[in-house]
Amino acid sequence: MKTLSQTWFADGYIDFELKKYTLLAYLKEINHHFCQNKLYPQLADLIFHYNNLIAFKENKKYLQEQFPKRLTGVQIEKLQLLYESMVEDDELMQELEDIIQYASSNMKKSITSGTEIYEFVENKITIEPIGLVPLDHNEGYFLLCEGTCRNTWVYQYRLSIFEKHDEKYRSIKTEFVDVWQRNIVNSYQHIKAELIRNRSDLPNPAVYSVETPLTIPLEETLLPIAKRSLVRYISTMIQ
Repeated sequence: MKTLSQTWFADGYIDFELKKYTLLAYLKEINHHFCQNKLYPQLADLIFHYNNLIAFKENKKYLQEQFPKRLTGVQIEKLQLLYESMVEDDELMQELEDIIQYASSNMKKSITSGTEIYEFVENKITIEPIGLVPLDHNEGYFLLCEGTCRNTWVYQYRLSIFEKHDEKYRSIKTEFVDVWQRNIVNSYQHIKAELIRNRSDLPNPAVYSVETPLTIPLEETLLPIAKRSLVRYISTMIQ
């Protein structure tokens, strides 16, 4: 995958045409993956770079007050910009502003394309509990099925809560367990029973089926969206 540095728009020689072709080459590859319904890691990477541009634009007032500076790094978690002083140059700053405006506009279009695919897939996913659900929903298994494929992919999951900016969020960690051939014998109830029998670390797990009629890339699209959908589903259940 073609990548951009965190500060690609301000690295090296700041020239609109040069940065334009760098951006278009990056977006061409991103959109190629989107055309194949492959969203990750491309969509997350694209959103990351878009947010960097917006963060820089919002700090433009600071730049003007402190003299024009060249962005040299980004501290991701705190979104603090680190600057290296350079000679005041209104023309250079205008060139940088044009680059950011062009890039953010084009990135937003690609983000829209990606999120439309995401939302379409998300709306085609159904989640159901398998058997009785224990009081503890934070750890268990989900059984993933897609399209006409005769496979059931089984993943163990663990939910955790973390705080960011005084707000609580849920994250999910998953581990691939096995794959079963879908047939009359290997029903969801049978798979659940086999998991309980063979994996003593979870004697009474929560188990969910996650299904879609779509045939889409598993690792790049279905699995990431299924995980996020499951987090939201479980969060709604325990509120």
